[in-house]
Amino acid sequence: MNTASPSTPFSFSATPSSEGAATELPMTSQIHQKNNTNTASLSSTSPPTMTTTEAVNLRAPAKLPSRPRKLRKLSPENSEGSSKIIPRPRLVAVTHPRSLSSEGEIEIALKHLRATDPNLAKLIDLHQPPTFDSFQTPFLALAKSILYQQLAYKAGSSIYSRFVSLCDGESGVVPNTVLALTPQQLRQIGVSGRKTSYLHDLARKYQNGILSDSAIINMDDKSLFTMLTMVNGIGSWSVHMFMIFSLHRPDVLPVNDLSVRKAVQFLYGLEELPRPSQMDQLCEKWRPYRSVASWYLWRLVEARGPPSSAAVTAPAAAVTATATATAMSLQPQQQMEMLPLPSPSHQQQSQHQPQFIDPINGIINLGQLS
Repeated sequence: MNTASPSTPFSFSATPSSEGAATELPMTSQIHQKNNTNTASLSSTSPPTMTTTEAVNLRAPAKLPSRPRKLRKLSPENSEGSSKIIPRPRLVAVTHPRSLSSEGEIEIALKHLRATDPNLAKLIDLHQPPTFDSFQTPFLALAKSILYQQLAYKAGSSIYSRFVSLCDGESGVVPNTVLALTPQQLRQIGVSGRKTSYLHDLARKYQNGILSDSAIINMDDKSLFTMLTMVNGIGSWSVHMFMIFSLHRPDVLPVNDLSVRKAVQFLYGLEELPRPSQMDQLCEKWRPYRSVASWYLWRLVEARGPPSSAAVTAPAAAVTATATATAMSLQPQQQMEMLPLPSPSHQQQSQHQPQFIDPINGIINLGQLS
């Protein structure tokens, strides 16, 4: 009886199976070391495959959350990187402003200006809509602006005609041709040494690839302003005139133009002439058609007559040699005050006149303001 009682648990454990290993595991798990106990208990409760998975899941929490995040973050960029780069150039083309020579654009501009500024609306009603229909290559237009600097229109036209003949026609006014002209050749047709250096600098920047007609046409306003003012002899006022009357850009405000500043003073009854730095804020409501608004501001100054500080008052078509000499002695902004602006009817009669220098029909001073 005493020998039977200790054997009872063994016989009870052995009853489920006849295999010795199955009967010995419970006993060894109680007697042997704890490591064997853990191993035995894991193997008895789950298959070996589950033990491996659970072990990995218990040891890896610090690493697994970071690695999938890196993979998720890198894989979309690697797979979609090319598709994200492609739209960038498209944005420039899509957001490029419509030219004022585009059909219906002037009507849209006038509707916007009338709605945003009642004072300007009254001025718009007094004049015929502007037209922007001159088309020249950018290089030709810029070269012409340099040649007309600080000259009466008649004198500028004479020099320009001889310059074009020297290049075998307007189609021949290209960078290589201009660079081939010597200072002596240009001096013989009335081009000063300084203007010769300006023309050569413009042509050289074209030849070196810094500028090109296609790049100028496709640049945004800010980039174009920066690039063109790098050319010797071309300042901010020149660029603004070029952008409005040659490229027909819709949202250009010539803040250094004295006539435009004076017109803003008239329009809003300001006590003082607004500074160039104040013009953007005063004219903000006109965006994105400040070029058209500027055209009407020139009409306003024309109707009121030149500012009181002007030294000479004469119609543009009747500029005398004395008036020209007086204007040449003034600062560029003072020259702006010399002559009234051409009326729309006068513009129609003078279609041969370069449109991008429309605001000052008598004396041209492109490129002198900075």
